[in-house]
Amino acid sequence: MNKAVIMAGGFGTRLRPLTMTIPKPMVKVKNLPMMEHIVNLLKKHDITEIVSVLYFQPEVIRSYFEDGSDHGINMEYVMAQADYGTAGAVRNAAENLKEPFIIISGDVLTDFDLTAAIEFHKKKKAKATILLTRVKKPLQFGIVMTDDDGKIIRFLEKPSWGQVFSDTINTGIYILEPEVLDLIPYQEEFDFSKDLFPAMLHDDIPLYGYVAEGYWRDIGNLNEYQFAQHDTIHDRVKMYYDSGINNIPNLNQGKNCIVPESCHFSGSNVIGDNCIIGEHSNIKNCVIGDNSKIGNGTILSGVTVWDNTVIGDFCEMTDVVICSDCEIGSSVVISENVFIADRCIIGNSATLLSNIKLWPDKSIEQGAVLSRSLVQEEKWSRELFTDARISGLSNTEIHPEFGAKLGAAIGMSFGSNITILASRDPDNVSRIMKRSITAGMASVGVNVNDIQTISIPQTRQELRSGKFAGGIHIRKSPRDPRQTDIIIFNCEGRDISISTSNKIERYFFGEDIRHVDFENVGVIRYPERTNEIYIDRFLNSLNIDLIINDNYKILVDYSYGLASTIFPYILGKLNTEALSLHGYVDGSRYRADPTMEKTASDEAEKIMHSLGYKLGFIIEPGAEKISVIDDMGKLCHPMRLLTIVTKLFLETNRQREPYKIAVSIVAGSEIEEIAKDYDVEVIRIKNSHSAMMENTRDENILFVGGIWGGFIFTDFLYAADGIYSVGKVLEMLSETGLSLTQLEDELPKRVQHTSNVHCPWDFKGTVMRHAMEYSAKFKRELIEGVKIFMNNNSVLLLPGKEKQSFQVIAESDDYDTAIEINNNFSKLIEKWMQEK
Repeated sequence: MNKAVIMAGGFGTRLRPLTMTIPKPMVKVKNLPMMEHIVNLLKKHDITEIVSVLYFQPEVIRSYFEDGSDHGINMEYVMAQADYGTAGAVRNAAENLKEPFIIISGDVLTDFDLTAAIEFHKKKKAKATILLTRVKKPLQFGIVMTDDDGKIIRFLEKPSWGQVFSDTINTGIYILEPEVLDLIPYQEEFDFSKDLFPAMLHDDIPLYGYVAEGYWRDIGNLNEYQFAQHDTIHDRVKMYYDSGINNIPNLNQGKNCIVPESCHFSGSNVIGDNCIIGEHSNIKNCVIGDNSKIGNGTILSGVTVWDNTVIGDFCEMTDVVICSDCEIGSSVVISENVFIADRCIIGNSATLLSNIKLWPDKSIEQGAVLSRSLVQEEKWSRELFTDARISGLSNTEIHPEFGAKLGAAIGMSFGSNITILASRDPDNVSRIMKRSITAGMASVGVNVNDIQTISIPQTRQELRSGKFAGGIHIRKSPRDPRQTDIIIFNCEGRDISISTSNKIERYFFGEDIRHVDFENVGVIRYPERTNEIYIDRFLNSLNIDLIINDNYKILVDYSYGLASTIFPYILGKLNTEALSLHGYVDGSRYRADPTMEKTASDEAEKIMHSLGYKLGFIIEPGAEKISVIDDMGKLCHPMRLLTIVTKLFLETNRQREPYKIAVSIVAGSEIEEIAKDYDVEVIRIKNSHSAMMENTRDENILFVGGIWGGFIFTDFLYAADGIYSVGKVLEMLSETGLSLTQLEDELPKRVQHTSNVHCPWDFKGTVMRHAMEYSAKFKRELIEGVKIFMNNNSVLLLPGKEKQSFQVIAESDDYDTAIEINNNFSKLIEKWMQEK
């Protein structure tokens, strides 16, 4: 095999400011562009016919490699007219690919044995082979699972932690037979991992995975770039090129360099051609590019300097990257994680504090102290989103400057001359964040309808009108009162897709926000009648006569939340006498989500018991979830509440059978036991509200149940609504004539025991791989985490999304067995963490 395709069209957004003037494959590692290291690797394995697929800043790559003859190869170029995705870009080059070929990214660093991989591909008679490797943190990559023969059996593209079934990932290096290109549509967006390989798997076209040995790193962000640079100078990766002269300890130097004897080098260092190093300089673990000059007495540690840059006398720098053609004066101090783009000028005696980025052509005055420390970008260095939510410490990580930038990024993603809906809870930080985010949106030409303090379910209902391109809601986090959540919706009121969140991230990190002129700034409006529209839909979606006839007396704890602004009026329409607790909005008194903390219900339980009320509801502050207190004054366990509400729904919807319901993978098997009496299919889903909403797209799913009091009744809304859940429970109780106590006593019961095992991020993928291997002999479900069935017992091993832990949920008919199973698997997780 002598043919290769180098994917060289990436934007390199997360490597900015290094990629402001060059495409990502041309970023230098050990003084050579990353793409040249790939060319050298291909040559090492006798692959010299290369097609480069270009898109972003193609002229830089063309002018560097030209026809490839100076680099010992033959280089051809194919320019895409649009972003066709990874597979679409290669399909665009099909005329140049009439024989088997290997595909490799121009922005990775690797020393894989490509010859061995090609031999594997031939031996298996594969149509496509994916080179795989094992990593400690597989979350940001595509997970690939193979059988013992290497045949691929499953894909997951950039999964959540609960879907990380292995630490074996897709490296983006593929070996393809030319006929595979016929499966890719021409000049349409099509991706290898998302589209082509799943289609091949579905059609049983020979698709294999080869676990390659050696070094591999995806240089996706600035931190990864620094790690890669450090690895190369310490020879942790084989690099096939002339590394220079090694006649001074701890130094490889290029041609025509001036290095005085008084210089001190420690660690491992590389300097390029025509460099001048000053007297008495102290250099440790650094890479210095061609034609650069380091002044007398300067101290550098972990510093990368590109070409044609001058650093003055007596400077001090640590873990800094300086691009080409910069001028750094004397006595300059630059702290950790500073990234300086091309052609910047730093005056004498200036000080740059940590975590600063300088875009090209910036000038810092003599003696200045630059303190514009982008701490929030350090926090968001890997990813902004958890599903459709951004969370961070209130007014520390989530603050007005961050909000304005995020709002502009959201606006750029949705497009100008459209209208976004905005709402918030009553918290003071939520108020200022909504203002800053909407200001950022308006600055890029987006109009905003601000419906002010209102619940998430009401916001989603308003978006169903089809008048808006999307929406946002800002709230104090129900998980941690110190944090703020920013939730973003699409035009239907559902959570935004992964592709939309990626687009927002690209603008946020890219710093290429385009603010409109003053005449085109967006308008912020404050519409009315949102509550009226919600109430009308609420009442029209229930059989209110049933509820009215039963003359309910209930207790409602509003948790100082938003339901108190609207639900009392609705209860009046339902002829329901209600005793209200905490029935006014007070953001300062918001408590943790009452469905997640038992203590929040104590007061309501005591009042219920003393006054003889038969039914009580606790609505969490954001009005999405509920807790229920039964007629004995006892708080229903959230998992048991799901069982009860499911039974009520099944009983009151017999006339609609057959249909489906969906419940969390964490929910007990009581659900399946109950459903046996009905012509209803139970679908298990991931344990998140986003997954709950996504499953409502199936029109045959009429009910979706979460494990923390969040219920979706699809006739009303495709998202959890605590206010509506109360009304629906009242309606179903009236229709069936059942009581909560009766349901509690009569329904089947299973016991769950839950524990959390500490597991650092670096070991989660390893644990999941061992869990997959261990569970292969059992019946199992791989919806999220690994759920293993053993006779009439089960255990779910679920990696934490936001914590360094594994949740172990054991289920049985008796408590002692559940505890025993939990303990056994907790010990297994601890054992797996010690194994490779």
